[in-house]
Amino acid sequence: MKKLLLLIALSFISTQSFCKEPPFWGTIFIDPNIVTAEDPSTFKNISYKGQSPRQMYDRRSSWVNLQAFLFEAKFEDGSIIEMQVNPEFKDKSMAEVEAKKYAFLIGQLPAVLRKDIQTSWIHKGVNPFGGGNNNILIHTGQTKEYEENGILEETLIHEASHTSLDSYHAKNYAWQEAQRKDNHFISGYAEENPMREDIAESFLTYIAVNHRSDRISPKLKSTILKTIPNRIKYFDNQNFDLSIYSK
Repeated sequence: MKKLLLLIALSFISTQSFCKEPPFWGTIFIDPNIVTAEDPSTFKNISYKGQSPRQMYDRRSSWVNLQAFLFEAKFEDGSIIEMQVNPEFKDKSMAEVEAKKYAFLIGQLPAVLRKDIQTSWIHKGVNPFGGGNNNILIHTGQTKEYEENGILEETLIHEASHTSLDSYHAKNYAWQEAQRKDNHFISGYAEENPMREDIAESFLTYIAVNHRSDRISPKLKSTILKTIPNRIKYFDNQNFDLSIYSK
């Protein structure tokens, strides 16, 4: 009987946790000026490495093996990312345009978010971007929509957070304690996927309030700080390399 009462009590506590309505659905939409096309990039140059077989993920069809156009993108800190471009772009020159564009955008990410990016898959198609697998997944048809809404750079911050932060922090006790203390989620997307999306949804807002506060409204800053103060403190305590935002 005692065990049953304990289970009922724990169930009640669980239903009471995180009961406040998140202020946003998804944080990539909160402000298009957190990072813009005019902001600096650490991208240095790109070199063509020919075509070779690569296994790539394509949201239109799942895992595929392609004779990809390959480019080596170099960055100011010495890091190198292999840009793998779907052969549907027809020739080397067209593929290089895409590789350069996204290498520049990846170079706008802070060093901490580029840390685990080893490759980038670039395909056509109107499909969401993706992060993980030591990779950034790009669908160029979707880019147009992100650009129209001014959120291309913000989307890449979100996806790179999956690639370079999730595996280190999502199961970290201190992070989970910050979630518990906040008793709130910054977005509905994070609330629905607390293990998978909360880091990525929260990190963009951390950048907004701690490194781009002059670009967002006082109201937006106040909302973020009131909603997830302990998560913001957690990120601040990590001493991440965010030096690009000082340029």
